[in-house]
Amino acid sequence: QVQLVESGGGMVQAGGSLRLSCAASGGTFRDYAMGWFRQVPGKEREFVSGISWNGRSTYYADSLKGRFAISRDNAKNTVYLQMNSLKPEDTAVYCCAVDLTGVGSQYRTFNIWGQGTQVTVSS
Repeated sequence: QVQLVESGGGMVQAGGSLRLSCAASGGTFRDYAMGWFRQVPGKEREFVSGISWNGRSTYYADSLKGRFAISRDNAKNTVYLQMNSLKPEDTAVYCCAVDLTGVGSQYRTFNIWGQGTQVTVSS
């Protein structure tokens, strides 16, 4: 059973940066696509970014292109989300997830989830 553990969240001022990490264990990480999602209480979960199994394809929510960057290190079973120029509206719980098909786009089904890490951006 794949398990995911996110880290790297915290509090940052607007304009700052954070890098989130998601470490996977218990499966064959290099076969999976990975995604990042975020959720604010009372709102639907939102796709942030995804990356294919080999890292060659990346996907972003249109509103986040240019500020966020996803990457993966299959040797470390870890996927990253670099977040720059953060805004207060980026405040959310960020979760990573697995797409077993290996694609990673926002149109795929992600069916294994981590617990999430809180990101708070102050103005």
